[in-house]
Amino acid sequence: MKQDRHVSPSVINRLPRYYRFLRDLLGRGVTRISSKELAELMNVTASQIRQDLNCFGGFGQQGYGYNVELLHKEIGSILGVDRLTPAVLIGAGNLGKTLANQVNLSTRGFRLIGAFDKSPAIIGTDLVGLTVQNIDSLEAFCRRYNPKAAIICIPKEAAAAMAGDLISWGIVGFWNFSSYDFTQNHQGVTAVNVHLGDSVMTLSYLIKHMDGFQEEAETEDDA
Repeated sequence: MKQDRHVSPSVINRLPRYYRFLRDLLGRGVTRISSKELAELMNVTASQIRQDLNCFGGFGQQGYGYNVELLHKEIGSILGVDRLTPAVLIGAGNLGKTLANQVNLSTRGFRLIGAFDKSPAIIGTDLVGLTVQNIDSLEAFCRRYNPKAAIICIPKEAAAAMAGDLISWGIVGFWNFSSYDFTQNHQGVTAVNVHLGDSVMTLSYLIKHMDGFQEEAETEDDA
C-alpha cells in the first residue's frame, strides 16, 4: 500500500487512535467491523474514517467492512511501529522516568537504547533495564550506536543549547517536552512537541464552556 506524501497532519494525528481502537477490538475477539460501527465506537463519522483510510489506498470490502486484524496491521505499518527506531532519553528525572516506565515504546515504533542525565543522584541508576549515563558521554554514544530519535525531558534553555549538537550527532526526530522548537532553527528534522501546560488549559476552557457549568466564586477560608 502506497502512502500519499501529502497526507494532512490532522489525518496523521488520527492514525494512532485508529490503531488503539483496533487493538482493543482484537483483544475482544472482533474479526471484522463496518465503518459505521467503528465510527460509533470512536465518536466520529463513517465518512471521516473512509476519507482518512483512502489517503493510504483504502481498505475494506463492500458489504463486508474491515478485517480488524489486517487493518490494525496495515495502520501499524503506516505508523512504522513494525520498524523500531533507536532512541535515547535525555533527562531521566521525574518526567523522563515516568515516560520510560509508563509508555511501552517498543509497541509504538521505538527502541530505547540509552538514557542520560547530568545529576549525580540519577547517573548510575537503573531505568527500564538501562543504566542512566552521564550526559557528557552522549556524543560518543550517539556516534557509536546511531540513535535517530530523542525524548527530550530537560528545560527549554538546556534543550536549545544542545539542539545543534544532537542534530549533528544524527538525531532527526524529537519527542519534545522542553518547549524549545527544534524545527524553527534546524532544517531536516521533525518534532512532536508536547506542552502539558497547554493541554490542561484546554481542559480548563472545555470545562468552563460546558452547558450548565457555573463557576463558584472563590471564598477565603474563615479559619
